[in-house]
Amino acid sequence: MSMKKSWRDRLAGYPHLPNVKEIPPPMQKRHGEGTIATPSPREVEEAMRGVPEGRLATVLGIGEDIAARHRATIGCTVTTAIFAHMVAHATEESKTQDGTPYWRTLKIGGELNPKYPGGIEAQMARLEAEGHTVVQRGKRYFVEGFAKKLSGTR
Repeated sequence: MSMKKSWRDRLAGYPHLPNVKEIPPPMQKRHGEGTIATPSPREVEEAMRGVPEGRLATVLGIGEDIAARHRATIGCTVTTAIFAHMVAHATEESKTQDGTPYWRTLKIGGELNPKYPGGIEAQMARLEAEGHTVVQRGKRYFVEGFAKKLSGTR
């Protein structure tokens, strides 16, 4: 019988990260030439932990901060988003009081993340409890005026 890996164990499974490489040719059309920083799970978790109550971060912003830290042209937002998802689940799995406030990390454009533990409803409840207003646009949910509430994660 195989045991399912814990979220924390999954986060530990990337010893080769962070790294900085040349931007791959298929991405150069959109981003140009330069380098791309792929974060480690620990870097993403530290950035998420650094967002104080009442403030917000986006996956894009965290990726940009990590790119700047590594002196890269861009940060890999796909990897950053995957690790943010894993950090959220690891936090809920551990049930500690000093866990990472993952609900303060939004998708690009200030959108709530339906893949976080408890889905949109749980993230919305936590954000509203901290004074944020969540609005629905079509089937998606966003924090109103999120750009004014962004926190630098560096």
